[in-house]
Amino acid sequence: MADNYVLHLYIAGRTPAAERAIENLKELLKEASGEAAAYELKVIDILENPQLAEDQRILATPVVIKQLPPPVRRVVGDLSEQEKVLVGLDLKGDAP
Repeated sequence: MADNYVLHLYIAGRTPAAERAIENLKELLKEASGEAAAYELKVIDILENPQLAEDQRILATPVVIKQLPPPVRRVVGDLSEQEKVLVGLDLKGDAP
């Protein structure tokens, strides 16, 4: 059965680091889409939505949060190290 993943990427404006994180995450999800999984990615600019940042306790950006399926997982940074992002978000299908 396919898993549905809900990912929220929090950024603080369209900075170079935010743009890298968006592109890196999209590339990672594109490569992972060969797996039996569906992804929903929402990019949230905390400068435009400060309440969301407060609600999620965002202290640093960019940060991606895997909302579903549980458990909630977070990875901070430009998301360039794909293996660490996959493991950090618990998206790696061959985990022990």
